Amino acid sequence: MNPPVLSAQGLRRTYGSRVALRDVSFEIRRGERVALLGASGSGKSTLIRCLCGLETTDAGTGRVQAFGRSLQADGRNSPEIRALRRRIGVIFQQFNLVGRLGVMHNVLTGLAADVPLWRGVLGRYTLAQRARALDALDAIGLAPQAFQRASTLSGGQQQRAAIARVLVQGAELVLADEPVASLDPQSTLRVMDQLAALNRDAGLTLVISLHQVSVARRYCDRVLALRDGELIYDGPSAALTPEFLQKLYGTAAEELLHDDHDAAVAPTPLPPFALAA
Repeated sequence: MNPPVLSAQGLRRTYGSRVALRDVSFEIRRGERVALLGASGSGKSTLIRCLCGLETTDAGTGRVQAFGRSLQADGRNSPEIRALRRRIGVIFQQFNLVGRLGVMHNVLTGLAADVPLWRGVLGRYTLAQRARALDALDAIGLAPQAFQRASTLSGGQQQRAAIARVLVQGAELVLADEPVASLDPQSTLRVMDQLAALNRDAGLTLVISLHQVSVARRYCDRVLALRDGELIYDGPSAALTPEFLQKLYGTAAEELLHDDHDAAVAPTPLPPFALAA
């Protein structure tokens, strides 16, 4: 039986009088590709941050387990969280690259947990580590830009560099928080194609926060739908017809359906991911 890679039980998170998460529970199994869907303010980003321990749930509530070990419980992170974070890659909408540094240097920061601080600050990485970063950049089509400043890349290229950083890290589970929200339709397809290739060729488990139904249906088999911090649907993405979304979200369904990512842009074929050890 395929064991859960990630398990959330009774997650609750409030900010003053606002409830961001309301007793959210689910399991993610190894190799799944899951979309976390919801309109703005539904709690997607808060949930992603709780799942990787960047935020904790309300005191005395909630439990997150990763790879069968406790990541946080009752509003406190586990002592094991540092070791678990090495196995969890997080991709944000903002890319989080240092613009004045080279693309390869940014990608190599994925090894931060495995190298002494002074080596990371000075960029003193081994030849094997640099070769691994170059392999990752080659796999996503950015090898020619390896020595450019990150600030010279387009938005789509910067997001792909963030994916390469996760590859170098050696993550087994990837949490992506709105990774294509600020990208044009063609860049969206390119980035999502590469996330799908990560899942297919490298065997990574993906949880991708989205607000575009068309993207969720195209790239994910399963959807977790949030509304006002509550998990209101957990099932196949194929069921997300306009009529069903109307039942789930009412007038808010329009935000999820109204996007321009359905443009007929053919995805670019990608080589398999094959990183050197």
